[in-house]
Amino acid sequence: MIEAHALHKRYGRLLAVDGISFKVEPGEVLGFLGPNGAGKSTTMKMIAGFLAPTSGSAKVCGHDVQTQPMGARRSLGYLPEGAPGYGEMSPDGFLRFIADVRGLAGDRRHGRIAAVRSRLQLDGVWEQPIDTLSKGYKRRVGLAAAILHDPPALVLDEPTDGLDPNQKHEVRTLIRELARERTVLLSTHILEEVEAVCSRAIIVARGRVLADATPAELLARSRYQGAVSLLAEDSIAARAALDGMPGVSGFHQEGPDGRLYVFPQGRPVPLDAVGERLRQRGVAFRGLQPERGRLDEVFRAITAGEEAA
Repeated sequence: MIEAHALHKRYGRLLAVDGISFKVEPGEVLGFLGPNGAGKSTTMKMIAGFLAPTSGSAKVCGHDVQTQPMGARRSLGYLPEGAPGYGEMSPDGFLRFIADVRGLAGDRRHGRIAAVRSRLQLDGVWEQPIDTLSKGYKRRVGLAAAILHDPPALVLDEPTDGLDPNQKHEVRTLIRELARERTVLLSTHILEEVEAVCSRAIIVARGRVLADATPAELLARSRYQGAVSLLAEDSIAARAALDGMPGVSGFHQEGPDGRLYVFPQGRPVPLDAVGERLRQRGVAFRGLQPERGRLDEVFRAITAGEEAA
């Protein structure tokens, strides 16, 4: 549905995108993840046809973005970073304008405007100037414009950046709903976004792909996966009690509450065995719980390794 092949983009001496290749299959939500300046937005703009690549190619639903631009654009809905629009227009006026640009007419035009108005829940702000809307509603209007022509593929650039927690939840819920019927490429630097909405993730840094995996596969690379954590009245005594226990590879203490993490060696650390051993050694503890891994740790390890190289 969406394909990038050896995309390069150079601005003078700056190589912003350095040979990025990937495919997004039907029904996938691919998270395009990386630090600021990694080349995410530049790649998105090349796929959407807003930027010409220095070399390489991109396709949307089989249409080459450079040689078959109209076919590619008809197949794609694009939400740029920040969801820019015409601030003096209302959602009603803006979406009618987009319908004109898209060549929608007659019953199809009327039906699609009514459909996105309902789906994005824009009734309450339908005649209100876009400049006066909250960031969350501006994203809704942007998403409405992106899906107005009912495209099979969506490219969403930082769709929740700058939103408050409630607005993020609303937009992510909308993306999950839209993804039931479409293929979605979503760029973000917010790690929680990957677990919240993505079926697969690519990590990029300095314009290159460093990892391509499911969120579960990325979490499996975390040293915290399979670990257990606890709060001990005497953390030194707790470490001493657990040191040498089969399946334990080491310890780490962090956080304002001084939570102690017990890392696995191979298989996950058995929760019951940790609790039993501490009780046998007379170490008081509470809050014993399993850990599922941390994307932020995996992300740092992958991107820091790139930067060190």
